[in-house]
Amino acid sequence: MTKPTIFPALHFTDAEAGMAFLTALGFTRTALYRNESDPTQIDHAEFGWGAAGGVMCGSASRSDGPFARPVGTGDMYLVVPTDAEVDAVHARAIAAGGTSLQEPAGVEYGGRTAGFRDPEGNQFSVGSYPGE
Repeated sequence: MTKPTIFPALHFTDAEAGMAFLTALGFTRTALYRNESDPTQIDHAEFGWGAAGGVMCGSASRSDGPFARPVGTGDMYLVVPTDAEVDAVHARAIAAGGTSLQEPAGVEYGGRTAGFRDPEGNQFSVGSYPGE
């Protein structure tokens, strides 16, 4: 399996709920490191997406370093293998508490796409177009 080489990063106010949302979408947790002093805080977590994708995340309360960013400002495109999977991921996102931004639809450059936000505002688009 190819390891991811680009990791979008998300900060969550409620990291447990954020990680549950990622799992509902179809991400697979590959690493989880809790804060030793406060195990409710997630210092670092990694989730895989297919053979070569991934996302890192953690609790917003620990995001005070040089790479800190506001909660809900993440944006990523998730590639899936089929048009039917676009619809399925979108449906899972809505069922897990996400908000639809774009219902699944075909696009002029090929494939199918849809968009949604997670409960904390991070924006996702999912599509069957894998890029050139």
